[in-house]
Amino acid sequence: MTMESHLPSTNGTTDGKTVCVTGAGGFIASWLVKLLLERGYTVKGTVRNPDDPKNNHLKALEGAKERLILCKADLLDLDGLRAAVEGCDGVFHTASPVTDDPNWYCYGKAVAEKAAYETAAERAIDLVVINPVLVQGPLLQPNINASLMHVLKYLNGSAKTYTNAVQAYVDVRDVAEAHVRVFEAPEAKGRYLCAESVLHRGDVVRILAKLFPEYPLPTKCSDEKNPPKKPYKFSNQRLKDLGIEFIPVTQCLYETVKSLQEKGHLPIVPSETPPSPQIS
Repeated sequence: MTMESHLPSTNGTTDGKTVCVTGAGGFIASWLVKLLLERGYTVKGTVRNPDDPKNNHLKALEGAKERLILCKADLLDLDGLRAAVEGCDGVFHTASPVTDDPNWYCYGKAVAEKAAYETAAERAIDLVVINPVLVQGPLLQPNINASLMHVLKYLNGSAKTYTNAVQAYVDVRDVAEAHVRVFEAPEAKGRYLCAESVLHRGDVVRILAKLFPEYPLPTKCSDEKNPPKKPYKFSNQRLKDLGIEFIPVTQCLYETVKSLQEKGHLPIVPSETPPSPQIS
């Protein structure tokens, strides 16, 4: 769950707007920063340490030299956050706090969204929420993030079986695009589910096996006693109405693996059959 808010603007034109992206070095945020720069925005991105080499991928983006400002701040640094959002026409809140609570993720997202709506109502802030599902796709940042371990564990042999579960998937580039689309649409409001498709884990490993047969992908389910879980239904029509054309999940998985290889997170194993993202 990520959020956009329109702040009282000091800029009366569409061009040359300044926006803030919290947690700018993250998986989704990096693509969001890239897209915003491509569209001509000036971006103030919050990071814990602007001089940390792990943020070099942001500094290398086209337009970064002229229109990217990395601001030192984290979610517990009120003064730093206040300085980062000052003068901005909008804020893309993609950062999330880290906690040792084993059940933090879903609870934290729900509480944060509830608090955001309450604060937006109190202060007359225009708030829109993007709810992405499991995000896959190519990396911009050098370090692997938690969501891509979902695929990597099947490819590197650490997962010997797959679970009897279903999961919704979406490409990180579509998530970034969704953020910008709702920000730029005056009529956008409420929540937007950002999902492309729902697959059983068995379908995921079968797609990966067709694309990359050289890797030791599991062939058995950890739960062979019960019938396979059925995919659930969802609607992404609200984002399609804003012009989003979702990247097919097979292409997304293919480019995820290629990126893991290119970033050195997955060894390249010779294959007799070159992979093709068109495999269905």
